[in-house]
Amino acid sequence: MRKLYLLGLSIILSLSVYSQDNIIDEVIAVVGDNAILKSEIEHQYQQALSEGTTYSGDIKCHLFEQALIQSLMLNQADLDSVEISQNEVVNQVDARMNYIIQQIGDKDKLEEYFNKSILQFKIEMMETVRKQMLAQRMKGEITKDITITPSEIRTYFRKLPQDSLPMVPTLYELNQILIFPRVEQEEIDRVKKQLRGFQKEINEGRDFATIAVLYSEDPGSATRGGDLGWMTPSQLIPEFAAVAFNLTDKNKVSKIVETEYGYHIIQLIDRKGDRINVRHILLKPKISDGARKDALNRLDSIKTFITEDKLSFEEAALRFSMDKDTRANGGVLVNPNTGNGKFEIGDIPPQMNKAIQGFNVGDISQPFKMIDERKGKETYRIVLLKDKSAPHRASLRNDYQLLKGMLETKKRENVINSWIKEKQRTTYITIDEKWLNCDFEYNGWVK
Repeated sequence: MRKLYLLGLSIILSLSVYSQDNIIDEVIAVVGDNAILKSEIEHQYQQALSEGTTYSGDIKCHLFEQALIQSLMLNQADLDSVEISQNEVVNQVDARMNYIIQQIGDKDKLEEYFNKSILQFKIEMMETVRKQMLAQRMKGEITKDITITPSEIRTYFRKLPQDSLPMVPTLYELNQILIFPRVEQEEIDRVKKQLRGFQKEINEGRDFATIAVLYSEDPGSATRGGDLGWMTPSQLIPEFAAVAFNLTDKNKVSKIVETEYGYHIIQLIDRKGDRINVRHILLKPKISDGARKDALNRLDSIKTFITEDKLSFEEAALRFSMDKDTRANGGVLVNPNTGNGKFEIGDIPPQMNKAIQGFNVGDISQPFKMIDERKGKETYRIVLLKDKSAPHRASLRNDYQLLKGMLETKKRENVINSWIKEKQRTTYITIDEKWLNCDFEYNGWVK
């Protein structure tokens, strides 16, 4: 409970940093064409304090050096024409703000406390997030040619002292069968009727963006009037892209489009080559209590088939699961943080974690409700605990991917360190004399 409290406090204080307008500003360094402001370091310092961050040396000097490194990255990104689209920045800001709202509990409380709208907070975050994302992309460009061979991993493992091998916590392997509760035709008709009403109003002159703000159920775009930003066909789900890219008249409203997210109407804002900028209104049909009960009963019957050995879990997943990402492989869940099928306890979604508490290998959960965070849809699932490993020192046989990741991280750090030292020699850098006494990790800042 205390950890949760501190997390909430950290988020609130970090938001208050965005709200400060009274910090006296000055340029304390210039790297290439990028200036570093005193206010940036003060903002990061206040946020570090609120998060309980500790550092063995002077934390402001550490944050200043990180800003210098980021500026090197931004300067090189400009030289190499590495870019971050406005749409990518907006999506990242939306994701961060949605997470903050979830932690605090209510956007109205957030707006009331700081006397600022969510939109104002987002605007204030935009430039900071853009710089962070651009620096990260540049770092990816610098390290993109790194390769790891099996022989390198074996050599790396043999050279590691036994007491330097990481402890691997308990790891879980999970399979699932997922059911979407049925949507009744009457509810689909209601949603389509509402969207047809919006079409009529827009064709009669009402502003599409205003309706999107008021009624769209897409949390990522509703506050922007449904604006999705510039997109290519591959960035949109096929059903949506097929209709959006067939729009030719600006401001014309599309027919109703059904996707896995719900039902949409779309309006073309602009087109440039193979990219379009559209706005949309999304409505999601509501699930009835009867449909929820039916989904639970169906999963209960599937579980009975499995426990009575009429079907294996994998066969049942292939036959009955509605999750296109896992049904073909027998319901095997992949950890999005690692790309493999092993989960630490903290990586398992809370509802799923609760469902498997106290399980032994081979146990199957009772049917439970879980919200698909990516789509915002209500789902029902049963989960099999396929395997569970005891805590242990990393071994080449059992933890190959972990060791590969460790070696990749080490290689990336070496490449980045060499790159920073080279760019320090060839980039124009000037630092305010009040910051020259910092004990920098890289000596090349002061020339």
